[in-house]
Amino acid sequence: MYAAGREALAQHRAIAALGGWPVIPEGPVLRGGMSDPRVALLRRRLEISGDLSAVGATKWSGTSYFFDPQLAQALAHAQCRHRLSVDGLLGSATLRALNVPVERRIAQLRVNLERGRQVLHEIRDADLVVVDVAGFEVHYLRARKRIWQARAVIGQPYRKTPIFKASIDDIVLNPTWTVPPGILDKDILPLLRKGDRSVLERENLQGLDRSGKVRDPASIDFSTFTARSFPFTLRQDSGPTNVLGVVKINFPNLHLVYLHDTPSKSLFDETKRAFSSGCIRTERPLELAELLLVDPVHWNRAALDAAVASGETRTVRVPRPVPVLIIYWTADRDDDGSMVFKPDPYGRDARELAALDRPFRPGKRPQL
Repeated sequence: MYAAGREALAQHRAIAALGGWPVIPEGPVLRGGMSDPRVALLRRRLEISGDLSAVGATKWSGTSYFFDPQLAQALAHAQCRHRLSVDGLLGSATLRALNVPVERRIAQLRVNLERGRQVLHEIRDADLVVVDVAGFEVHYLRARKRIWQARAVIGQPYRKTPIFKASIDDIVLNPTWTVPPGILDKDILPLLRKGDRSVLERENLQGLDRSGKVRDPASIDFSTFTARSFPFTLRQDSGPTNVLGVVKINFPNLHLVYLHDTPSKSLFDETKRAFSSGCIRTERPLELAELLLVDPVHWNRAALDAAVASGETRTVRVPRPVPVLIIYWTADRDDDGSMVFKPDPYGRDARELAALDRPFRPGKRPQL
């Protein structure tokens, strides 16, 4: 992966030395079968970045304004590399991505090579779960090969998914959900303090006192409490509407985040999936649970489905803790070897590039 990034950096620097790629003017959406002067610029842009050759398209010797099927294939390849909706049309989002100057792509590669230098040594032959925050994906690696991947929903920009490493130690089937301090403070307690107890009913939440006894919300004066002094636990029972879905994958950490299922499956169809409060919602989580449990006799998929169908909340220990690496990767290598450029949902690239470009001085590493 690091070698591919270095090779891509050299290629993009060579492109920059030759003047970069053309800027395609704004205009109507371009699609296959159309004729437009901008098509010639699009063709040149995709030729320089290697997307035309990647789909086996022949190089044009002259200027063509016709949007042919091969060009649509090359554009779809570029859209996939930039993690856009793949439709073979030159719309506004695709135009913006293609018009990013090559110098910015060089900077993006440099930043991600530095990230790679810091974390890629964590990837060993043992099993590893990788959460690709900027790519909105989760991967399972075995012997350094990706054997499973799924789409993920990450934290919103103002409730970011933290970047760290930990070890997965257990899986909870049919989990309950305890409202974490951040959501209590920002979302629920402000409504309760105003007297709006309906939020508890809407979210199917019960209030438990310190002895574990369920309290009647009508008997509590919530206006007297802050998040720090709040003496109750708000819990959502397991079930089809539980925010954690049917499975929760734990890895102890100070950030109180974890991987989990979700009843809101439609969000996985979005291209940019930053909707959570920091935890990672995972598509097809029972497949991931089966990989983690490594027990084809007792915990195969049929056994997991039966346990979920029982409705019983059950915690299953992972036989061997599996490391989880939550990374922020805005440039990556695709399965076909192509270089992928992803969005920067948390705006980290510019800050880290500025740190890279500072003059070297010995001393304490700055906090980014």
